[in-house]
Parts: sequence; C-alpha cells; structure tokens
Amino acid sequence: MVRCRFTGGRWHIETAHGVRDEVDVVIAATGVLHHPRYPDIDGLDSFGGALFHSARWDHSVSIDGARVGIIGTGSTAMQIVAGIVDRTQRLTLFQRTAQWVMPSVNPSYTPEEQAAFRADGRVMQDLRQSVADLFDHFSDGIVNASSPEMKVIEQFCLDNLEKNVADPALRERLRPDYRAGCKRLVVSANFYEAIQKPNAVLVTEAIDAVERAGIRTADGRLHELDVIVLATGFQVNAFVRPMAVLGRDGADLSQLWKDRPEAYLSISVPDFPNFFMLNGPNGPVGNFSLIEVAELQLGYIMQLVERLRGGEAREISATENAMTTLEDARVVAAENTIWSTGCHSWYLDDRGVPAVWPWPFSQFRTEMAEPKWEAYELRG
Repeated sequence: MVRCRFTGGRWHIETAHGVRDEVDVVIAATGVLHHPRYPDIDGLDSFGGALFHSARWDHSVSIDGARVGIIGTGSTAMQIVAGIVDRTQRLTLFQRTAQWVMPSVNPSYTPEEQAAFRADGRVMQDLRQSVADLFDHFSDGIVNASSPEMKVIEQFCLDNLEKNVADPALRERLRPDYRAGCKRLVVSANFYEAIQKPNAVLVTEAIDAVERAGIRTADGRLHELDVIVLATGFQVNAFVRPMAVLGRDGADLSQLWKDRPEAYLSISVPDFPNFFMLNGPNGPVGNFSLIEVAELQLGYIMQLVERLRGGEAREISATENAMTTLEDARVVAAENTIWSTGCHSWYLDDRGVPAVWPWPFSQFRTEMAEPKWEAYELRG
C-alpha cells in the first residue's frame, strides 16, 4: 500500500503494483513494531559473514555450529539467545543496557485438559479471564510507579536475577541501574539459564566498529563472528508510514505527524474521515496485551462503521478538540507511570513523554465499550 486519498467522499487506494480501489472505510491494522531500526555503527557493510535484522531473519543462513553475535538486549534479543544458544559454537550478546527480566511459565496442556476445553467452552473462558485479570494487575502497576503492584513486579524481577544467576560478577553486569518496567519489561523463563551456558558470552564494552572478521569493541578486542543479528528494534512512530495518507482537502498525515503522531484514542484523526487505526499512536502498547487491545478497538470501530451503514452520516472523524483534550490529559497522567522514572526507552517521544496509554487497562476497556459521540464530527 503506497497511497490512500480521501476525495469525493471515498478513499482511493493504490498499491505499489498499480492496483487501485475505492472504499468507504479504511481500517489500518498496520501495527507498531514493523519497520526495523538499524544501528549507526561504523563498518556494518564491511562484515564478511551474514548480517541481518532480527525482523528480517535470513533463513538461508545456518547458525548450527556458527559463531553468532547478537546486538541488543530487548525482548527479541533475549528470546533469540534462549532459542539458539544450544545450536551455536559460540553466542556473543553485545549489551548496551542491562534489562530487568520477569520470570514466566509456559505450561503444556495435557490431552485431558485439551479435551475439557473442547467439551466446555466455559473452561477455556475461565482460563482466559484468569490471564486477563493477571494482565490487569500488571498494567495497574506499570501505569502507577508508586503502586503496590509495581513493588511486587520489581521484587519478582530482583528475585529472578538474584536467585538464577550464580556468578556474582555476571549478575552485576546483568543488573540494570533503573527501575523494573521503566524500559519494556522482558518476560522470559530461560534467558538467565541461556546466558550462563558455557558457549555464551556477555559483552558489555561499547561497540567501536564492525569489521570483516567480526565486531571490535572499545577495549580494542575483536570478537570474531560468522553471523551478526541486529536485534536493534523498530521505528516505533511509523505506524501507517511510509504510506501516503491524504485526508479531507488534501490534509497530509505525514505533515500532521511531523513532530509526533497523535490520534484520538489511537483510532481516529481529525480531517481523516472514515480512516480508523488499530494500535495507533499513544495506545496501550507498553506491556499490555496487544491482542486484547486490537479486539476492543475493532469492536469500537465497528460501532462507528454501523453509523455509516445506517445512513446517519457519510463521514466520521474525531474532532480536534476531543483529540487535543485527551492528549493534554494523557501527557499529565504519563508523569506518574513507571516509564517516566528516569531511563531511556523507545516509549519516549521527542519531548521525553511516554507515548503510551497512561491509565489502567480497565479504563481503556470502559472507553472502548461505546463511542462518546460528542467527540466525533459526523458529516452528511
């Protein structure tokens, strides 16, 4: 998709292959973490082995028996470490910033339990509700840095580090200097086990450059490698971009978002009628369930669509006042969240404000139950 333009009361869509279409409503479920961010490191193009971003994994490259280097220590990097360490000759993790790791379990369900799920839908629903309740407690802690829930989360992370990393020196190198949850909290059952394997190496010296034979760090050491994986994150403010989205009277979404992206409830933007987003700007993205977020948002969007289908309006978009009022309140509330406690993370926008939903998830569910129609402009 390269272009969406609203003209004559409809959206005109173009693809890179020249396909064109006209529609009444566009729902942009383009996601948040999908445009890879490549690091600014000298010599990336000079590496003699295989080099790729974690989100563009080259499956033609064998890692079995290889010397693999991973740059980054976010959720992706830690999942990769645990997933491939046993297949490599040596796995080297290049850590710029230590991360807090929340322990987790991922149980297998027996055939008898699976049969019970099939026989009675309420059993599965009860399980789902228990997980949702757990997420609610978790999100209540994350959005209130001084809450009892947040203290419990921090203690879980601290105990995980203290009890599961045996070497005191390695433990200190893995110990973050900021509060748990300030960066996106890593959830893993086996990262600490993996990084303590005999063939795993944690490097905390800064990377100086990539060379043909590997990565040279600031201490002058060359770490010889066959494969380099860039687990260096994403351009988190891209959303629908680089697709050109042109709204009413030629309004350009990229220009509107030149400083930072905004949308009412992360769904609707003024002067872009009948254009709705799932997981758009400033929504519940920080350790919330994006699956449930999308489900709730889609139910909300369909209520807007029903107004169009019922003929009550031809064009629906949030008002400027509704978006600005909510954004002002969001910025103030974000000061109380764990993301504002002094670390550098991809949550923070150009002002240092967490670009996320700063209230309990239960409040988001309430907002998604039914649109506040006074927040929308209905035309036609």
